[in-house]
Amino acid sequence: MKLHFTGQNMEVTPALKEFTTEKLSSLEKRDHTISNVYVVFHIENVTHTVEATVHLSGAEIHATAKDDDMYKAIGMLVDKLLAQITKHKDKATDHHG
Repeated sequence: MKLHFTGQNMEVTPALKEFTTEKLSSLEKRDHTISNVYVVFHIENVTHTVEATVHLSGAEIHATAKDDDMYKAIGMLVDKLLAQITKHKDKATDHHG
């Protein structure tokens, strides 16, 4: 799983990269077919936004989270991505409909 980080109106610090990498590692446990994850961090006024696009076998999943704390936003983003990956996997294994 390759991670790509981009910052808009901000610098992506090593601490932020490390925290995000650690959080995103739970995605790989859920689905080992993930090839790339593109993460974009924005700060606008007091709103911290983080978005991610996850490329996995046969699908692309996108999620966005906003909070006044970037670390909370990352946690929310990972929860959303995990839910979408689970849903995708359930659909892929559910042949009844």
